[in-house]
Amino acid sequence: MNNQELQLNIISPEKKLFSGAVTSVVIPGISGLFGVYANHAPLVSPMTAGVITYTTAGKEETIEVKGGVAEVNQNVVTICVS
Repeated sequence: MNNQELQLNIISPEKKLFSGAVTSVVIPGISGLFGVYANHAPLVSPMTAGVITYTTAGKEETIEVKGGVAEVNQNVVTICVS
């Protein structure tokens, strides 16, 4: 992982949906979409139903979710989805 990347972990109660280095993540927060990039300030946010979009190796991927909680801390984004 270089200084422009962050670690993204997306988990559900059943399984791990994604784990790897990404350059950006767009998360459906309850107040609207928000983006997370390397060196983002720490935060915890509830999520609404929507689509998580992340970019890895120049390729954009998406995961549809019903809601959950996102935590950002020291270049690690952990998203627990339902």
